[in-house]
Amino acid sequence: MKLDVGTPTATLGGSLQNHFLVAMPGMQDERFERTVIYVCAHGSDGAMGIVINRSKEVGFQDVLLELGILDDEESIRLPVAARNMAVRNGGPVDKGRGFVLHSGDYRVESSMPVSDRICLTATIDILKAISTGQGPRQALMALGYSGWAGGQLEAEIAENGWLACPATPDLLFDGDLDSTYDRVLASIGVDPLRLSQSAGHA
Repeated sequence: MKLDVGTPTATLGGSLQNHFLVAMPGMQDERFERTVIYVCAHGSDGAMGIVINRSKEVGFQDVLLELGILDDEESIRLPVAARNMAVRNGGPVDKGRGFVLHSGDYRVESSMPVSDRICLTATIDILKAISTGQGPRQALMALGYSGWAGGQLEAEIAENGWLACPATPDLLFDGDLDSTYDRVLASIGVDPLRLSQSAGHA
């Protein structure tokens, strides 16, 4: 399992970096039905984001054991927050690659700032820090990511595939994945029953 990330695309004016993408009823790809994606990078070369409301069958503890960060005996002493952390299904690209989205109070050399308050780190250091209770105040881990080529995301939005809105840390790090979709829509005053009449930016 690799825990690294390539160089992010540069952000531009009108960038959707640090936004949520909410799948619309017009979404053609069933893999993204009712998903909420946090956009980590968006520029002329394309976009990269993490699905935040779908979980994997493995837990954070399982990942630590698989990577050899902990053994079975040590895993018993994991901090409660780490033991209960769900691992998200971040998307269909590089499903074995791990990413941690987290609050900005923790940064290492490899951390990529997404906003003033949110960073993306994809190295093993942060997993070790979280396992000892020394990591960021808020964090989520995902395996895999969602990616778009240059202009692809804009085209999908124009075709009523996604609704984009500014992201908030409270919704990003909330662990109630089953209600994330509806709560993100409610936060911008959108009734899910009327989504078919909505498109583009909120």
